[in-house]
Amino acid sequence: MTPSSLRSWLVLPAILLLLWGCQSETDPSPATARELVVEDTIEFIQKDGQPLPLEVALADDNDERAAGLMQIRSMGENQGMLFVFEDEQPRSFWMANTPLALDMLFVNESFEIVTIHRNTQPFSERNFTSEIPAKYVIEVNGGYTIRHDIQEGMRVRINASASE
Repeated sequence: MTPSSLRSWLVLPAILLLLWGCQSETDPSPATARELVVEDTIEFIQKDGQPLPLEVALADDNDERAAGLMQIRSMGENQGMLFVFEDEQPRSFWMANTPLALDMLFVNESFEIVTIHRNTQPFSERNFTSEIPAKYVIEVNGGYTIRHDIQEGMRVRINASASE
């Protein structure tokens, strides 16, 4: 092997190592974990009339509703997401790309919880539906509704800014 061909064989691996080292450390793909951004507070009205506050991120447009809690890897005990729709109708949600077990609460326009799905399976493509029309859906950590004795028929106080 001549010195110039040896040099060529050494330069190629050096260039490849340099290019590999310049790759971005962050993954811009949709699979990148996201953080929950709290925007408002709602309240569950407990049986004794006392409010139970919940900090929520809002999903009040098509893009936010489509993203939901996908790629959110953790939430505080008293945090969740409030989905706000323009009208009241039967709703259906799924857990694709959602790594957390969730409780889903479907709420009608009178702010009454009409359906609860508890401890949904992460990443499931099963549909979780409310046959009873709902205008709002609240997602909280799985088991939250059991820990706080939240039942169908209970009321939710949603601020005017979040309910519009």
